[in-house]
Amino acid sequence: MSPGARFGAISSHCVYRDSIAIHALRFHAVAGCCNPRGCDKLFTPRFARRMAKRYRKKGLDRTARRMVEFLELHGIEGATVLEIGGGVGEIQIELLKRGAARTVNLELSPAYEEAAKRLLREMSLEDRAERRLHDIAVEPDGVEAADIVVLHRVVCCYPDYERLLGAAAQRARRLLVFSYPPRNVVSRLFVSAENLAFRLLRREYRSFTHPPSAMLRLLGERGLRCTFARHSPVWQVAGLER
Repeated sequence: MSPGARFGAISSHCVYRDSIAIHALRFHAVAGCCNPRGCDKLFTPRFARRMAKRYRKKGLDRTARRMVEFLELHGIEGATVLEIGGGVGEIQIELLKRGAARTVNLELSPAYEEAAKRLLREMSLEDRAERRLHDIAVEPDGVEAADIVVLHRVVCCYPDYERLLGAAAQRARRLLVFSYPPRNVVSRLFVSAENLAFRLLRREYRSFTHPPSAMLRLLGERGLRCTFARHSPVWQVAGLER
């Protein structure tokens, strides 16, 4: 799944990546809880630099803009934000620029860290952003709740969507927005072929097309109501309110 041009399967956010905070960014590592599952080998620092360069030049991609659109409709001013697998942090930067008070990013791999750090410095936002190496699905109690929870191209990189989304929902005080690939014949064939290639190349990383109806039902059972939906052939967006 999830990033860039290849079905967004290798796009700037599909990985449930978690990154080590460096220097001005506070670093909190939870020993033994983070298994990157090959994300650190697929999403490299070079890839992160390319994503940061693209953001500087073009801004948010279309799917990320739709997610921010939903959040703006419900109020960002003074909000705390938790993003799971935020990559170089472009959504967090946009939310901070629009008035969010603070953001926390959780990653599985440190590959994005240096590029993310540079972007925050350029925007003079280092003091309002925290980046952590932490798997919220494995250790949910190690993460504080936030007004807003964001998962952009992340669920398709995580094998157990129930644990991931369940933990994310528990931490969302007001809003949760996430993007995911459609589950149809084309997407399933694409992901199967991609995962076969990963196996042949002896790479650990795998992509997933989890059932959208089951994901939304799970979030609904945890008190979140879907009030926003945007669809495209490659990425879909769901925005939910508590």
